Amino acid sequence: MGAAKRWIAATGSLASALALLSAPAPAQAAERCGDPARRPWCDTKLTPDRRAALLLAKLTGDEKIGLLASDDPFGGPLGGISENAHADTSHGVPRLGVPPLYMADGPAGVRQGRATALPAPIAMAAAFDEDAAARYGATVGWEARHRGNDVLFGPTVDVLRAPLNGRAFEGLGEDPHLSSRTAAAWVRGLQRQGVMASVKHLAVYTQETDRLELRMRVDPRTLREIYLPPFEAAVRQGGAATVMCGFGQVNGRWACEDGGVLTGILRGEWGFQGFVVSDHTALHDATRGINGGLDMELPVGLRYNAWTLGRAVQQRKVTWATIDGRVRAILRTMFAFGVFDRAAHPNDLTRADRAASEETARRVAESGMTLLKNAGGILPLKAPKSIALVGRGAVENPSGFGSAKVEPFTQVTPRDSIARRAGNGTTVTHHDGHHRAAAVEAARRADVAVVFVSDTQGEFFDKSCLTLTCARDPLKGDQDGLVADVAAANPDTIVVLETGGPVLTPWAGRVRGVVQAWYPGQRGGEALARVLYGDVDPGGRLPMTFPAAGRDAPLAGNPAQYPGVDKTVTFSEGVMVGYRHYDARRLTPRFPFGHGLSYTTFRYGGLSVRPDRVQVTVTNTGKRPGYAVPQMYLGLPSPRAGIPQPPRQLKGYDKVLLAPGASARVTFPITSRSLAYWDEAARGWRVARGCYAVGVGSSSRDLPLTGRFGQRGAAC
Repeated sequence: MGAAKRWIAATGSLASALALLSAPAPAQAAERCGDPARRPWCDTKLTPDRRAALLLAKLTGDEKIGLLASDDPFGGPLGGISENAHADTSHGVPRLGVPPLYMADGPAGVRQGRATALPAPIAMAAAFDEDAAARYGATVGWEARHRGNDVLFGPTVDVLRAPLNGRAFEGLGEDPHLSSRTAAAWVRGLQRQGVMASVKHLAVYTQETDRLELRMRVDPRTLREIYLPPFEAAVRQGGAATVMCGFGQVNGRWACEDGGVLTGILRGEWGFQGFVVSDHTALHDATRGINGGLDMELPVGLRYNAWTLGRAVQQRKVTWATIDGRVRAILRTMFAFGVFDRAAHPNDLTRADRAASEETARRVAESGMTLLKNAGGILPLKAPKSIALVGRGAVENPSGFGSAKVEPFTQVTPRDSIARRAGNGTTVTHHDGHHRAAAVEAARRADVAVVFVSDTQGEFFDKSCLTLTCARDPLKGDQDGLVADVAAANPDTIVVLETGGPVLTPWAGRVRGVVQAWYPGQRGGEALARVLYGDVDPGGRLPMTFPAAGRDAPLAGNPAQYPGVDKTVTFSEGVMVGYRHYDARRLTPRFPFGHGLSYTTFRYGGLSVRPDRVQVTVTNTGKRPGYAVPQMYLGLPSPRAGIPQPPRQLKGYDKVLLAPGASARVTFPITSRSLAYWDEAARGWRVARGCYAVGVGSSSRDLPLTGRFGQRGAAC
């Protein structure tokens, strides 16, 4: 055991252990597994299960309990400061060749010293591209490996429920189908690099307000149809090695103690064979945690220690068989992913060739940049002689804060990139916007004005409103007013939004162009310049809905739904999350889910509908190559009264790059799961009898091709 665990085991006191906890753990032996003749569990010809069983039989009780918690409580807060500060460390059992496990934060890049700052995960989701997600995951995995890590905490797959959620930038948007496919590809990409993914935060984590104590009331159907599918896909299609449980209670059970989810659903239904770790301090009770299915407590054994668990065994609240099961899950996963059988990953990222990582950062930023408005074809830029850049975002690449914050090696700013791309024949000026009169005058004199506006978002706090003006950062001032004044001075005004989630755009009708760049990462400036000048087609589509007014947004005006009453949140909206909310209430959003323009135009035709698949032909009818993102939505029939269905649900999408005049035949497979709803009475997935509506097009509100098909004998 590490020093902290030994002290807690002996005294049961956290306070008296803090001095030891604050010091670095002693260096452990570098030896990995060893000779199979002496240690039979080191025989690589045996199965992971057999190897784990052989090793488990040799561990002492204290050694078993020592493997159930991290030894490093201060790695998390220090991650991002020191390249040697792992988020968590389990020091293993050197006596038996059990190697240490080093863990890092990393849904947006490795948060350990400096690393490549990729675009925010929401930008990756906006790409609607599994290949881009796999490249993103592979890049994070490669850098995590070169920081000496075995486990990476990511991806974050919590479906966006509350538009004010401070961690919207860290997730994959408001739709479970998009989140599921993106998450599975991300996990596959990362784990091919020899690093284990830890998908977070199971099972429901939708806000920062009161997150440590929040009581969430979620009906079974909503849980199954909205919040669990991305985790299921990450496990079943992605093969995720580990899962992180989160904070708060779901229907009366703390997330890290919920055996119904961790044991019944995760392991029983999905066949998960990895191990479950807790978010930092998310475990409340050792007995409920160990019996419920939590394998490893982070950041240290506050409750998973020899004193607490030993007493629980003596009181017959916990059995050694249960403890063995938790340890076996950890060991089996380490064997399955080769941790015992390879040298420790080196911490050499500073010296490694990061060219491929930086290229991925730029390409993913381009793939996710979303052209929301392009009146009169203002974009791509047509060699203007003067450009006025306004706003702080022109000289920085904003990012979210918290455990997804990455300290980049380098930064490429929009101002430098635009000036370089424009060339010597174009004058590029910049005003940060604090002296508005000067900024407006510069915009008036320029051929084109580009205004950068952003929100402030991150862990620990939700946003206070959806307007840009009420951002938490007082230095940003009245950004909405700034846009309006610049647009009044220059009719050729383009707005670059750098936000982690949806915001209100009251000035949208007064500007020519709007580009959603998200938090674009360290190569964001270069990516933006290439998009603005048309060197690359903007590849993004919205993974979330932008409302026309604050009162239209989901959960607005209902404190019982959000942020909660007496730290209790009721998910009474059910499955009407995100665009489903707008559709069900017949509200017109400012920019709908799935929306995004290209620099060319597309025609959709040749619709073919069958119960097992839908096909459509997409043709580039413009004069430039561009990305089409055809999307298929299904309208499911209500099985009976009291079980409403959303008007439409995303069930398929593709992304194709088409040359002028070229066509592609796109197929959307339909499975029984595509058609199913969760039947609470039957406790299972069911397909209702009736007619299923099909809509295919370029967004949730632009579906020119429609059709129908029947199920279970229904004639349509």
